[in-house]
Amino acid sequence: MFTLLFTILTFLVFGKLLIFAVKASWGLARILVTIIFLPLVLVGLVVAGVIYLAVPLLVIAGIISLVKTHN
Repeated sequence: MFTLLFTILTFLVFGKLLIFAVKASWGLARILVTIIFLPLVLVGLVVAGVIYLAVPLLVIAGIISLVKTHN
């Protein structure tokens, strides 16, 4: 009986920790993409001579950042 109770509670605790870990890593991934990856891609496009693709991407990112509400 105690083994069953222990097993159930263990799954509950580690399940909540797993959900927390996924949320934390998702937030970290969003920050990395926004601050590091997107500017590097835009600079890379400009250096490669594909400015006609970089400018619309920059405009779209700017509009999204202006429209999106911050929590």
